[in-house]
Amino acid sequence: MTYDILLVRVQSGLTLQQTLDRLNADFDPDADLPLLQLTDAQRNGWQRILGRVSRDVGPVESAEYLYSLTLETVGPPGRVQFDYCGDTAHIEVAYRYSGPTAIEVMELAYRMARIVEDESGLTGHDFEVDQPTRTGDPAKAAVRLSGVTDWAQHHLN
Repeated sequence: MTYDILLVRVQSGLTLQQTLDRLNADFDPDADLPLLQLTDAQRNGWQRILGRVSRDVGPVESAEYLYSLTLETVGPPGRVQFDYCGDTAHIEVAYRYSGPTAIEVMELAYRMARIVEDESGLTGHDFEVDQPTRTGDPAKAAVRLSGVTDWAQHHLN
């Protein structure tokens, strides 16, 4: 189970929610995932994201899979994973961080989301706490991350 932040290319003339509704309407849970086929602009966006996250955030590992491009942080304060599909992407943080570490990890996740927005034109939204990543407060997200982590550690062990 992960804390997820969604990023999507909002379709012209639509709101974020309308774009998501259209994407979800076309989703078939029984179908195979589509193979990754990025345009040159999307591939260039990925390269800018990868370079800037490496410079501004710190060391990352990256890989290309059949369905997405992935990078994840490799240093403190914790692991944050980013998966990119061109017009959609998401950031995942495992529910294992609480207290001050949760704040550091969510600040990192939001910093990455803002880089992605800058470099790709995607729009990020944190539905866990219902706020845009561009203007949202990472501390609010950290409270949620920490709360779920603490609950899971006390009730699922």
